[in-house]
Amino acid sequence: MPDRTTSDAAPDPAEPGFGPAPDPAPASTTSTASLGDTLVGGWDDRGGELPPEDWGRDGGRRRTGTVWLFALFITLMAVGHAWLSDQLTSQAFLAWATIFTAISFQALPFLVFGVALSAALTAFVPTSVYQRLIPSRPSRAVPVAGVSGALLPGCECASVPIAGSLMKGGVAPAAALTFLLAAPAINPIVMIATAVAFAGQPEMVLARFTASLLTAVVVGWVWVRFGRADWLRLPSHAHTPGDSRWKVFRESMLHDTMHAGGYLVVGGLAAATLNVMVPREWLLTVAGLPVVSVLVLAVLAILLSICSEADAFVAVSLTDFSPTAKLAFMVIGPMIDLKLIAMQAGVFGWRFVARFAPLCLLVGLLSTFLIGGLVL
Repeated sequence: MPDRTTSDAAPDPAEPGFGPAPDPAPASTTSTASLGDTLVGGWDDRGGELPPEDWGRDGGRRRTGTVWLFALFITLMAVGHAWLSDQLTSQAFLAWATIFTAISFQALPFLVFGVALSAALTAFVPTSVYQRLIPSRPSRAVPVAGVSGALLPGCECASVPIAGSLMKGGVAPAAALTFLLAAPAINPIVMIATAVAFAGQPEMVLARFTASLLTAVVVGWVWVRFGRADWLRLPSHAHTPGDSRWKVFRESMLHDTMHAGGYLVVGGLAAATLNVMVPREWLLTVAGLPVVSVLVLAVLAILLSICSEADAFVAVSLTDFSPTAKLAFMVIGPMIDLKLIAMQAGVFGWRFVARFAPLCLLVGLLSTFLIGGLVL
């Protein structure tokens, strides 16, 4: 993948006051050069000479377009404030703000935990450890990764950066994706929360564990058979050789927090908007239809984007729906929701999301109908 940090604004050696152009950097170092390195390249040996006024600026249409885009954004903010200032205290807006804040603050601690664990895996765990713990054959690695998801507390926000670190450590993508699906769905905290929410209904806890694990493993095996490397953009955040492990940890955590956190905010905004726009009466209308109610709660789980540690309490409150429909809500939600889709797109790319999300939805629904019919 070409380096997007390469700048076109490097000093022109043909301009007065510039000496011979420095030797071109080897191809192997170009991909790790930062934006600052490319801007100051060739300036180290020029003494105290001041750069020209246009040094470091990206001239041309692109720079002009950015200025106009920023001006348009400020103008829209001012106009929107003038038009909507009286609406900012309405019940709908207050509900939207509350939902967005709840989603963001609910997910943020688990995101930070996942990013910290991901950075620790990158900095302190050598690749040989993964090779010893996880089978080399992807078909065998998938169930091992699925079961290991039951050992690590965390939600879907934490599993995305951890899956990226596993891939960078040499774990087969199918196994890392299986862990990504299983960890937020069957970890101990989620199972305890489900048992508390559905008190006196151990069959619901068993059904959630079985259906979620089955979905994760089947999706992993399907990816082993049909997945292609060009569908998945592997994380490419590189570090300078020779850096200390603590420096690698710090840089990895900062990079992943900023990257995944931005997509968490985007997903939270979309989920809050849909929460306010979807009338509750629509849900009650379809609650009595067996198959349709399962599909509706699956879609609702995607739209609401509730953290997996809390979704059981929401599911048990949907008293008008069948147990299988509630199971679909708890199986689909931790694997596919708006904030998770946005985070996966930021880490692995939209080509991956366009194939992975429909696959998870299809397998998750089939598992729900199967386990719900057998257990519930």
